[in-house]
Amino acid sequence: MLQDQLNLDIELIGEPQTEETFSDIQPLAARLRPRTIEEYEGQEHLLGPGKLLRRAIDADRFSSIVLCGPPGVGKTSLAEIIAKSTESAFIRLSGVISTVADIRREIASAILRKKSNGRKTVVFIDEIHRFNKAQQDVLLPDVENGNIRLIGATTHNPLFYVIGPLLSRSLVFQLEPLSEENIKSLLLRAISDERGFEGKNIKIDDDALSFLSNICEGDARRSLNAFELAALTTEQDKDGCIRIDLPTAEASIQKKALAYGDDGHYDTASAFIKSMRGSDADAAVYWLAKMLQAGEDIRFIARRIIIFASEDVGNADPRALSIAVSAMQAVEMVGMPEARIILSQAVTYCATAPKSNSAYEAVNEAMEDVEKERVAPVPRHLRDPHSSGSKQDGHGKGYKYPHSYDGNFVGQDYLGVEKTYYRPSPNGYEAKIMERIDYWNKCRKAQTEQAAK
Repeated sequence: MLQDQLNLDIELIGEPQTEETFSDIQPLAARLRPRTIEEYEGQEHLLGPGKLLRRAIDADRFSSIVLCGPPGVGKTSLAEIIAKSTESAFIRLSGVISTVADIRREIASAILRKKSNGRKTVVFIDEIHRFNKAQQDVLLPDVENGNIRLIGATTHNPLFYVIGPLLSRSLVFQLEPLSEENIKSLLLRAISDERGFEGKNIKIDDDALSFLSNICEGDARRSLNAFELAALTTEQDKDGCIRIDLPTAEASIQKKALAYGDDGHYDTASAFIKSMRGSDADAAVYWLAKMLQAGEDIRFIARRIIIFASEDVGNADPRALSIAVSAMQAVEMVGMPEARIILSQAVTYCATAPKSNSAYEAVNEAMEDVEKERVAPVPRHLRDPHSSGSKQDGHGKGYKYPHSYDGNFVGQDYLGVEKTYYRPSPNGYEAKIMERIDYWNKCRKAQTEQAAK
């Protein structure tokens, strides 16, 4: 009798809700959660044929998984699919509100479940980065011995927020923002699927569909929520049809659609770069704002700033490249909407920095010479003296070690031909570089004249 009661308790505690549970009050994004991997949109780099995560699911061979990625890309849905695919019970905990007591209770239930009927348990912890070290430590022994199968989800870099011992026992997968086509597919499924708007005749104009698919920056939940709001607040026409047009879609998400097709993308990016090059921070920030408002990929923007910092600022202010690279790393970790602040800082710094394209011109000119002219042989005294037979051939003989001379400098031939590629500008830090180059050139000339006497 006691064992029967335990079995009943096990099946009631923490089991996943069925699709019908509270379906009438669930938001559209929850109603449309995929039931199988085939229904799951996006993440082909993880779930495509032969990919590691797909193999781990199909083989039912994993103990712990950490899913990281921005909001609305399917972390929870994927965890539920994994549980279903492996015929495991699904327990959901929250890194925000769950306590150590909650964890211990669910682990105890999982152990009883395993002993009673052999069924495995997937413990899904949403926002696992909110768990402190003590809470994460509680999970370790039972992940280690297989009492539970942990799936953690986080929008943060797990290397910084998940303890090392747990990471070392986990497969870590990075989920990417959904593509515009992925979200279009979800929106159209909401119309045709019985779980979407059952009994309602809904149509969406192509421009409204494209707008909702693009404006939410790969966040399926946000796009579906906006679509549901538009559908529920739009009156039927005389034919009983609820038609979602572009103004309705804009109102549902409180953003207007910008003219930003392929031409808008390239033209705006061009204006953005040219404004920074022209040292107009105000114009550069405006074009940045347009790109962000249009849903441009923040990583694309960050990459353009990095290229600009080297191509157009260069050694006139070497800090510009460091700031641009740091901005790229920061927007990856933070995401929108806060990423706009980081991008603005990098843009305004680069726009107001002294400018020089000398490094850019130098490498272009050198590459052109390498391509069109006979490639210069490496001077014998610069060749590696440690390779087989190199000493007999005189490799390295006559090389002068600069640190053995005053000022850590000595004049010697490093190219074999007379060429000047790098011509520093008089701007910013390059003015000091030019002073050093002039000094070294004078030293070379003096040493050459001395050797000739």
